[in-house]
Amino acid sequence: MNKRQVVVLWIVALVLAAAAFITRSGKSKGFESKTERSRGQTVLADFPADQVAKVKVSSGENSTTLVRKDGKWTIEERGGYPAKTAAVNEFLRSLAEVKVTEGIEAQPSLAPRFGMDPKASKPEERGTEVVLSNDAGTELAHITLGKNLQSAGEDPMAAMMGGGGGGSTGRFIRSHSDESGVYKVSEMFSALNAEPKSWLNDEFIKIEKIKSISVSDKGQADKVNWKVTRDDENGEFKIDSPKPGENLESTVATSLKTLFSFARFEDVMSSEEAGKITKPAEKITAKIETFEGFVYTITVEPTEAEKPKDPATPDAPAPEENYLMTVNVEATLPAERKKEEKESEEDAKVKDKAFTDRKAELEKRLAAEKAMAGKVFKVTKYTVEALLKVRSEVAPQQAPGGASNATPAPGAGIVMPQQGGAVTPPVQVPPAPPRRKPVEAVTPPIAIPPLNEGEQTPPPPSKEEEKPTEEKKEQ
Repeated sequence: MNKRQVVVLWIVALVLAAAAFITRSGKSKGFESKTERSRGQTVLADFPADQVAKVKVSSGENSTTLVRKDGKWTIEERGGYPAKTAAVNEFLRSLAEVKVTEGIEAQPSLAPRFGMDPKASKPEERGTEVVLSNDAGTELAHITLGKNLQSAGEDPMAAMMGGGGGGSTGRFIRSHSDESGVYKVSEMFSALNAEPKSWLNDEFIKIEKIKSISVSDKGQADKVNWKVTRDDENGEFKIDSPKPGENLESTVATSLKTLFSFARFEDVMSSEEAGKITKPAEKITAKIETFEGFVYTITVEPTEAEKPKDPATPDAPAPEENYLMTVNVEATLPAERKKEEKESEEDAKVKDKAFTDRKAELEKRLAAEKAMAGKVFKVTKYTVEALLKVRSEVAPQQAPGGASNATPAPGAGIVMPQQGGAVTPPVQVPPAPPRRKPVEAVTPPIAIPPLNEGEQTPPPPSKEEEKPTEEKKEQ
């Protein structure tokens, strides 16, 4: 190849590169100009997030309305129960700051292609619609979030081209005031949910330093079934007014020490909804007193069994057993600390500060827990299981021989059957096989021939003769 041909090839390559660049730039400019918002701009122009007073989130049959009152967010569908204020504020901030990564020209009628079809049967194709308004009810923004964006790791063509990664990288979003198209954004908005219970503030009662617990009979709030008490916060519980042979079950005593220390609830229900599924005849009432002056009155009642979500699947697990719970709390907190005798001035300052800090913490908790009065909480059986036990399970009576009369839990082991119950037949133990006699090996006697006449028994070797023999053996 001569010099002239090389120059021609370089000129052709430069012309092709320039043409490709111009074509690409023209397409990019033409593409970006077809949507109102372009790459790098926020999806919503001048969105006043601080003026939002109401947020309605909808998807399919689910809907949640968040309302701001006195600077705090509440859930309209849950009777004004407090919402996760931090979660709502985070969503508003993300919505105000989210930027376009790509604009796609599409008329509103094409929204279902991007997972924004509210009538779709599949949840992932319905999308999530959000309407935001101010105190006066004026709409500030109306958006719909669609499908998640497919990453290179999920795209077969991208994988063939050497693309990596995996999972979702963003989401489609549409502003109803912008009919120019749909936008791609890098924000997932994964915390946005149309189910009211997902927004509930999950802070619940936290009972510490329990002094006594009493539980009523089912359906009889004034009749105590069992009660336990202890003398100090580090002591052991004892059954109150024990009957002969009654002793508090150790496993029960351990569980009662941390009762409601880390409790949580699943949902909040209205009184009308609760009345349709509860069993009042099985309701129990518990009273819990603490060493710091708190008194909790708690009711617990089972609900009607829920129907399986998918009855067509016979192997589907049974719905979880739930209970409805109400809480009322009162407290008398000491105004000042009781000082000890011969207390130094330095110790008094430290203890006074600790008392003041603890009192402020308890006052804050009391205010939060008092706000739960009148609410009906749905909880799992695990949360209230310790209160569902009857006296014979809490403090089983010991039989004269020392055996307990309590009914054992499944898998707790084998116990002697009680009088009047089902008797398990004795297990037949097969007799031991007959013992065999040990095998003995008998060596027959060795016959020694007699000595001939005139022969004498050779004398035993002397010690001097034995030594050379031993030395030879060693060699």
